[in-house]
Amino acid sequence: MIDEKRYTESEAHYLFATDFHTRTWNLLDKPTRTRDEDERMLDYAHASLAHWRVTGTAVKHERGEWMLARVYAVLGEVEPALRHAQRCMELLEAHKQEMEDFDFAFAPEALARAHAIAGNTAYALKYIDQAQKAGEAIRQEDDRSIFFQEFNGGNWNGVK
Repeated sequence: MIDEKRYTESEAHYLFATDFHTRTWNLLDKPTRTRDEDERMLDYAHASLAHWRVTGTAVKHERGEWMLARVYAVLGEVEPALRHAQRCMELLEAHKQEMEDFDFAFAPEALARAHAIAGNTAYALKYIDQAQKAGEAIRQEDDRSIFFQEFNGGNWNGVK
């Protein structure tokens, strides 16, 4: 008989949050996805955030909102992309002391993308500039590289 590991409720939420987060990234990284994969990607992003909200910190909540903003932007769904990007920025502002330097780059990047898909070029350019400057200020080379890989990738709807 195999011994089953038992988890506390908090540990289980953490495991689900990280698992769904990884599943979302795996689908986001695919160059092409089926309609079913797009739907699962959205489900995974929502599930990850739901679990982070139970067990995570404001940082995890902010990053979960970023993930949802990105997924909705990739799917071309303007209103939820804007809503989650704005919530991401609100959480960043409310919990600055808890955030890492790269969070200050990713939050405006989410707003820039959401405004780009909405056709709000002036706002998109404003947040692109803010994200660029915050990205250049990221101290860790690996984190800065990851940010700029994301920032320079994807569809900017002709804005960037």
